[in-house]
Amino acid sequence: MTFDFRKEYKEYYMPKNRPEIVNIPKANYIAIRGKGNPNEDGGEYQRAIGILYAVAYTLKMSYKTDYRIEGFFEYVVPPLEGFWWQDGVKGINYQDKASFNWISVIRLPDFITRQDFDWAIKRAGEKKKMDCSAAEFISIEEGLCVQIMHTGSFDDEPSTVALMDKYLEDNGYVNDTNDTRLHHEIYLSDARKVAPEKWKTVIRHPIKKLK
Repeated sequence: MTFDFRKEYKEYYMPKNRPEIVNIPKANYIAIRGKGNPNEDGGEYQRAIGILYAVAYTLKMSYKTDYRIEGFFEYVVPPLEGFWWQDGVKGINYQDKASFNWISVIRLPDFITRQDFDWAIKRAGEKKKMDCSAAEFISIEEGLCVQIMHTGSFDDEPSTVALMDKYLEDNGYVNDTNDTRLHHEIYLSDARKVAPEKWKTVIRHPIKKLK
């Protein structure tokens, strides 16, 4: 049976529509860093997504090539994720999308090594005739976080974030977003096929216990 991260790790990918605290272990990702409005047609963000998926599917379909990945098993490509911040802004200013900094990522199975990743970058570039060199192999250990399932447009996220902040206040925690621990979103809906009011997005924030 094909391995599906969303089904196997429901606690990370399918939270309830109320805040909950989780401890997120270290994981490896394909990542691309950039800046600017993610909604810009043909812009930097949209180009980055194309590269991420090109590399992700090259790895997923590697078993149909001559290249062999040790420990490989068939899997569903995990959902797109994003880490977001703005210089000099505490939290997120959803009205100023041009100032977004972002790291867009897709999770990798643990059996994918840096050597496998480098092979996929080269292979995807040749097959798709595109420059995939912006993609990085990175590891992230988020640690203690609060998360929630947000349903609706991205512009409606502030009300959901307010629920998260109230939950932290009531339970002796505080938001610990900083230069290295970032606002994190996991996109579970295909925005091309689903109406904005039905989009499902995991919102995750780093936290720490109040002393």
